[in-house]
Amino acid sequence: MFAYYLRLALTSLRRTPVLTALMVLAVAVGIGASMTALTVLRAMGNNPYAYKNDLIYVPQMDNWGAQSAYDDDGNPPNQVTYRDARALTDAAKADLQSAMYSTGLAIRPDNDDLRPFLGRLRAAATDFFPLFDVPFKYGGPWSRGDDQRKSRVTVLGAELNEKLFGGENSVGREVQFGDEHFRVVGVLDQWLPIPRVYDVSNGPFDEPEEAYIPFETAIDMELSAYGNNNCWKSPEKAGWEGRLESECVWMQYWVGFDSASKAGAYKEFLDDYVREQKQLGRFERPLNNRLSTPAEWLERNQVVANDSRIQVWIAFGFLAVCVVNTVGLLLAKFLGRSAEIGVRRALGASRTQIFIQYLTEAGMVGVAGGLLGLLLTSGMLGGMRALQNADYERLTQVDSEMVAVTLLVAIGATLIAGLIPTWRACQIAPALQLKSQ
Repeated sequence: MFAYYLRLALTSLRRTPVLTALMVLAVAVGIGASMTALTVLRAMGNNPYAYKNDLIYVPQMDNWGAQSAYDDDGNPPNQVTYRDARALTDAAKADLQSAMYSTGLAIRPDNDDLRPFLGRLRAAATDFFPLFDVPFKYGGPWSRGDDQRKSRVTVLGAELNEKLFGGENSVGREVQFGDEHFRVVGVLDQWLPIPRVYDVSNGPFDEPEEAYIPFETAIDMELSAYGNNNCWKSPEKAGWEGRLESECVWMQYWVGFDSASKAGAYKEFLDDYVREQKQLGRFERPLNNRLSTPAEWLERNQVVANDSRIQVWIAFGFLAVCVVNTVGLLLAKFLGRSAEIGVRRALGASRTQIFIQYLTEAGMVGVAGGLLGLLLTSGMLGGMRALQNADYERLTQVDSEMVAVTLLVAIGATLIAGLIPTWRACQIAPALQLKSQ
């Protein structure tokens, strides 16, 4: 029986090609605008570590000066000083822990066809890789001994390994960073966390760094940090030593536990540490330590701006306007077929059958509008990729889930739009229509 309704609906839509095209276009434009906004918001609001949200944390300590808070809301800094990162690492109260920061060095390929170029590096402890479940294609992370020995070792990202070694297993080979040679101990598989939870201060939607080196090695080489460097007072000493001993916050710090129950004990350790530092004349502000999960961290740093949420509401408001227009078009179409409805009713068709027939027709409009809306969504997202930088590409990808959501929204919207016109069509009295004929 449903196949019969589909044939009737298709025949009806073919009879009025202009009206059908207008309805399909109205639905498609509304779907394209709303799904484009929703796709970007969904990518921005994603938590790639939701599955271990209660196992990894960001410790925050308020080392800012007594005269003013770090921000207008009284939050502690979202990064830490070197001296605090060093103290937390030496205490080793977490199962996994890593101080880290973004830096860079000139990479000098052995291949004469490639010119030297500036590479983006991340200085981190070896625990960085299990903390964030970084996948390896070849080899693995360096050892904790390499951390302590300040070894010249590196883990290459997949793209850099492809560029330098053609994607081959480069473990054991050497890469020149700056004036020093680093031995490759591992090569990553494709890894693109969106957003980049481990460093939201320096671009939450940037691509991961091209290579990774031990944190202690970077400190030994006096590699400056890329990104945010904030100080509430000037360093007391000049140069690199002054930066390490200063109250400037410029590196990220994460900890991990094999059990969520350990987080409470670590928070107590942080409080005790700050109290000790207060006795040494540091941490002038009231105790304000925090231990944030990835979800809390993304929320506190407002990775998804309010403007993005407003844009989604505006886009869905536009979809509602398109649905209202579709209601008017369907109403005009269905009421224009009053005579046909009267004949069908006179021949024995029930109101339920009429209702299903015309709702099926509305659903077909939704399917067509949804498919065209998908094309419009892809086109809009492609335009956004062309206008923005390369990092924006990862926020504008339509996956299978979004395809399903798009089609469901399109069909659902048109079915809702078709309820009033279909109900009106069912109210037509067959006797009056036959008499008028």
